[in-house]
Amino acid sequence: MPKAYRVVIARFCHESNRQNPETTGEDFFLIERGRNTLRSPSGVLKGLAEKLAAVGVELEPVFSVDAPPSGLVDHAFYLRRREELLEAVRQLKPDAIGLDLHGAMGTTQIPDAEGDLLEALRLLVGPDVPIAIGLDLHAHLTWRMLDNTDICIGYKENPHSDTVECGEKVAELLIERLEGRLKPVTVSALVPMVLPGAQETASGPLADIHEKAREYTAQNPSIRDISIYNVYRFVDDDEIGQVVTVLSDGPDANAPSIAMDLVTRFWVERARFKDDLLSVDEVFELVRNSPQKRPFAIGDMGDRVAAGAPGDSTVLLAAALDHHPGLRGAVPVTDPAGAAQAIEAGVGATVSLSIGAGFTPGFKPRLITGRVEHVSDGAFVVEGCLGKGSRSEMGATAVLRVDDRVFVLLTTKPSCFLDPAAFSSQNLDLATLDFLVVKSGYHFALNFGDLATPVLVRTPGVGYYSPGQFTYEKSRFWPEVNIPNPKVVAYQHSVGTPREIVAKAFA
Repeated sequence: MPKAYRVVIARFCHESNRQNPETTGEDFFLIERGRNTLRSPSGVLKGLAEKLAAVGVELEPVFSVDAPPSGLVDHAFYLRRREELLEAVRQLKPDAIGLDLHGAMGTTQIPDAEGDLLEALRLLVGPDVPIAIGLDLHAHLTWRMLDNTDICIGYKENPHSDTVECGEKVAELLIERLEGRLKPVTVSALVPMVLPGAQETASGPLADIHEKAREYTAQNPSIRDISIYNVYRFVDDDEIGQVVTVLSDGPDANAPSIAMDLVTRFWVERARFKDDLLSVDEVFELVRNSPQKRPFAIGDMGDRVAAGAPGDSTVLLAAALDHHPGLRGAVPVTDPAGAAQAIEAGVGATVSLSIGAGFTPGFKPRLITGRVEHVSDGAFVVEGCLGKGSRSEMGATAVLRVDDRVFVLLTTKPSCFLDPAAFSSQNLDLATLDFLVVKSGYHFALNFGDLATPVLVRTPGVGYYSPGQFTYEKSRFWPEVNIPNPKVVAYQHSVGTPREIVAKAFA
């Protein structure tokens, strides 16, 4: 590479569930600045930074701003971080910008925060400075985002085992763009539907669609990436649906038909997108009747912090205590007041607390009496392959032993509990438990590996979509509304050129 390019890099990640009534403020975010941004990089940021550095790019890390999924982001906080990034770009005058974004961040005032951020960056740097982004495959991908980026790449796997590889690909294409070896053109197509279930990419209809995308890529040399986005289901915006993007070197004559074919497959296969979830009673009977598979890691689908729920459900806790005596387990509950009371009482104290239901409408609190076994600041380092080495924070945390068999983890902040370290950091030994509750739907299976048997359970809450459960003001999509013949439109995006329609059809 003849020139030592200077590239600004940053992470600004949040998945914002508007059904969660709690606003996500600055105290929810883990923020690193400057060179500390690279202290323990993970995900897209890791792949992006390492690949760029390996070819001699001068990195200018601005910040890493990251929080677990939760409610809408405080708009004033978002604006401060946006201005911080813009000011850094003004001062540094980089040759390019590379960003690790989620793609489904909304604030208390705007549903498409990434689109707003990218538009502001593009207005600042003009059309000649490349902007490249890596996104979660559950991004709410909008035309505003695509119009303002040269390179937009999504993860290909759920659970997300390829985040680093996504960052590496973003970096590779960005280098080619800087050196003039790539003239990126993206064709996108959307079908207005969400996936009611079957969101794992290694099986079912998603596996078939991704396999076809790989075939198309192999057959068309100018196509550099095909990304498939399964929209975050808790966004309320005008543009919402399954999106396919085809990124090519210059316009590719086949790209519109490829994008249209792949996105239409979602509609054709829509009946196959359903989850096979156990009921609460069924999951505990499975635990009781399968001692050889213990411990079970039970994915609390309704109260998934990994989908932006508050984590304050007591449904599984109540079932374990009231109807399944003898089973030993661990159940996390987000309850800042309860955690504070237990911490104040101290290790060894016996306390009676009414816990949970502090955030989610319709939930009921649970009265428990237990011995305080452990207190901590709730910080730990992720051990599993998903996010390995990254720091996570549950806030001040207390562990209560109830009925001498169920450990209740009272956390100040919502936490997904998708990594074994969330439990071991609180002095819990998984091998001594029959079950543990995680606030994740799919990803935890990667990190627990052989340590626990994963199983998903249908529970109430704002972390799982069912038709008719929520109110949408802007969005219009299947299966929330009946759309007999959805119109599919393919657009071509290229920085500096107006977006144009390149294909139309009915699914």
